[in-house]
Amino acid sequence: MVASRFYIVFMFTSAWFVLQQWENEFTKWDPENCGTTRISIPRTNLWVPDIVINEIMDENTAPNVPYTYVLSNGIVSDSQPVKAVTSCRLDIYLFPFDIQNCTLTFNSFTLKSKFMRIFHKRMFEYSKSRMATMGEWELIGITAKKYTLPSTASVLTLLQISLRRQAMLYVVNLLLPSCFLITVDLFSFILPPNEVDRSLFKMTLILGYTVFLLIMNDLLPVTGNAIPLINVFLSMCLTMMVGSLLETIVVTSFLHGSSNYSRAPRWIRVLFLKILGRLVCLPPKPRDRNDTVIQNPVTQEESKTLEKKGPLGEDKTLQELRSLGRGLQAIHLQLEKHLSKSLSTEEWIQIGLIIDRLLFILYIIFITVSFITIIIIWVVSYNAA
Repeated sequence: MVASRFYIVFMFTSAWFVLQQWENEFTKWDPENCGTTRISIPRTNLWVPDIVINEIMDENTAPNVPYTYVLSNGIVSDSQPVKAVTSCRLDIYLFPFDIQNCTLTFNSFTLKSKFMRIFHKRMFEYSKSRMATMGEWELIGITAKKYTLPSTASVLTLLQISLRRQAMLYVVNLLLPSCFLITVDLFSFILPPNEVDRSLFKMTLILGYTVFLLIMNDLLPVTGNAIPLINVFLSMCLTMMVGSLLETIVVTSFLHGSSNYSRAPRWIRVLFLKILGRLVCLPPKPRDRNDTVIQNPVTQEESKTLEKKGPLGEDKTLQELRSLGRGLQAIHLQLEKHLSKSLSTEEWIQIGLIIDRLLFILYIIFITVSFITIIIIWVVSYNAA
């Protein structure tokens, strides 16, 4: 029977030690007569089991150990270091909060299942104390399963290694800056669009975020068919910034062109000014619509003069009053036209501010729902893994 103990020292650019022990009935002796209980013999002079690792992608680059140790009771101990690159299929959907399960398959073409056994009880503690991954990975478990192929009677031993990625680096360098920038973009809605060039600020913010993503692109994993959740998060942040910029451009254009619009239809005034305006806490401003009659002191003075002059000056004075009345009527028409245009402009400006406030509230709701959904997916999938 061959017994093997595998201790993992490094993973992915992998290095581990394989300790194999088996009994050879032809190498027994009496230690009292021979004076020793242990001798070393070149490996080429003894039979060594053919245990291979199927996932090795490159040849073993570890130094060769030419000797094996033989005990007086016939137990042969062979400690052979193995250092090679192994393949491991990664699931990066939850990156950087992912847990990877890498499998090492130990196979023998000459030994049957009853003659091969793997001891892995102390493997986890030893491997965790010796593992070096530059701080990115944490070893969380090692399990072994044994399968026998009925057609060949050979044995397959699967050693499953569970690794958890340390996510602090990616949280600090990717997630937090994205959250900060989307928060700044959110608070930029406080700037009044009719007084400040909000679009210039948002374009600068988008440009800075794009440069940030290009710089931090090396931290993101290379994706295949599966798209990591963090890519969805970063793309959503950029999409929301672009959407807020488009909203600002539309509202700003609407506000600056409001002086050229005719008065809004009644249903628009009712919908936006009375219903949506109160809903977003922008009710219509109270307006004094009472007509104020101002008496012209010149007319009063001429009326008194007419009474003094009598019938002789009545015709001349009446003509002057009629001319003055026509002038006042023209002024009144111009004033009404100006007031009507000013009222129309104020209504359209108020409608534009209501639309801006409404889209701001929808922006907050969409960001909140999206962030909560992504966080829930991250937490649920992480716990399920």
